[in-house]
Amino acid sequence: MNSNTIAGIDDVVGRFFAAFDNRNGRVPSIDALEALFSPTSVVASHSGSAVSICTVAEFARPRVLLLSSGRLVNFSEWETQAENQVIDSLAIRSSKYSKSGQLDGRPYSGSGTKFFQLARVGGTWRIAALSWIDEVVSPDGPNA
Repeated sequence: MNSNTIAGIDDVVGRFFAAFDNRNGRVPSIDALEALFSPTSVVASHSGSAVSICTVAEFARPRVLLLSSGRLVNFSEWETQAENQVIDSLAIRSSKYSKSGQLDGRPYSGSGTKFFQLARVGGTWRIAALSWIDEVVSPDGPNA
């Protein structure tokens, strides 16, 4: 695995997390987010035993709306740990992440794991599939 490969993957994943940042007047964009994905990518959200699978547009629209509505402010999401597996034009990245902001005037935070499947097409890395699961925090705090 060469450093250009990792730099390309880091760039795509970094721009993915940055796409949800609305701090300091940033305005999230569906177009900026969709540009990171291949045209037929899928996104899967896992919550307990339920799994929701959707297109990139179906994933992006409600999030961009929430981030631009004024309900969720000062929001950012960032990677805290990552592992890459790369074979030629295929890469899998496991990302631990955290997020924070204010939702409806109250502190909002969380963490979880995202799995990116990336494909290098024409020399450019694109997200082919994304799955994630947020950590569940009990009302009494983490791991209670």
